[in-house]
Amino acid sequence: MVYPRAALDHNRRMSFNIEANPEGLAELLPIAYEQPLNERMRTFLRLEFLYTQASFHAESDNPWSTRAAVASLLEILAITARGDARNDVLKELERQSAMLKEFQTRPGVDAGRLRSLLSNINRLRSDLNSAGGNFMAPLRDCEFLSAIKHRSAIPGGTCDFDLPDYSYWLHRPAEVRAAEFSTWMTTIRPLCDAIAELLWLTRENARPKQEKAVGGVYQIQFDKENPCQLVRITLDPDSDLFPEISGSQHRCTVRFLRWSGTHQRPIHVESDVPFVLTCCA
Repeated sequence: MVYPRAALDHNRRMSFNIEANPEGLAELLPIAYEQPLNERMRTFLRLEFLYTQASFHAESDNPWSTRAAVASLLEILAITARGDARNDVLKELERQSAMLKEFQTRPGVDAGRLRSLLSNINRLRSDLNSAGGNFMAPLRDCEFLSAIKHRSAIPGGTCDFDLPDYSYWLHRPAEVRAAEFSTWMTTIRPLCDAIAELLWLTRENARPKQEKAVGGVYQIQFDKENPCQLVRITLDPDSDLFPEISGSQHRCTVRFLRWSGTHQRPIHVESDVPFVLTCCA
């Protein structure tokens, strides 16, 4: 089967919060909760989430997984129909390239690593430029996908009796479905691979630090000269706490809540909570 690939190994997101150790046992990883602080970052994170979800479900032969993959693809098309995500990504790639070039003359910089990063950015920018401004048109003009999109607005609207052609396609051999879905993913790949790289650079460019939320509350004041784009709160996977993050580019408030089950409201924590804070500027 042919599946979409991530642009680079280092920007590939984990599908699950586990990592296999050499003995083959599953090991829980720390959980990072992210809060975007501007509209561009919100769009990037949503597209990354949907692309990861679509790629994950595309790896299964099950028709139900194919349904989930198609649903994620249609949500990507809906998001990119608003605004100009391609232009935003190209501007951000240019900005990142200019920032990295400033390090070329600094002592102690790994020149090979820097060249690799710049090469990746230039390749992604070239691929996105080559795709053209109307690169999503084949997917938006596809009558088959359009019919699924319109029926998806109705609860249960993609049932077999609503879309018999969709039902027929889902019952075709798995390798046929995979090949056709891979073609659709190839169309959006230049955009999504570039976003994955930009988010990786944004996350890696920040230094995490250990902090403590006194009484379960933590206030963050951001530097106006170096605006923060993304806040990351990392907690131990065994913790029964999670953060509620609110704020803007100027300031942010983190409140920690204790999980109380699906039938009760979370409880605000009044004790001190240690956590790892990463402000990605």
